[in-house]
Amino acid sequence: MAERLEGVPSFLTVAEVADAMRVSKMTVYRMIHAGQMPAVRMGRSFRVPRKAVDDLIAQGYEAWEHAVGDED
Repeated sequence: MAERLEGVPSFLTVAEVADAMRVSKMTVYRMIHAGQMPAVRMGRSFRVPRKAVDDLIAQGYEAWEHAVGDED
């Protein structure tokens, strides 16, 4: 998944985050407002640190690996 973000700036727009995570922009906004994803407000828009997106994707993958591993 990290390869999808190669060459992307340190801060991502909500649309870029949604695209990388394959979710809607509304889902990203909900995560930001719920405190599940850090973001910096720049005027009327948000910017999300790329590292936060990478970490969130990695956490989801680790949880999936753990769940699949428990099935064996």
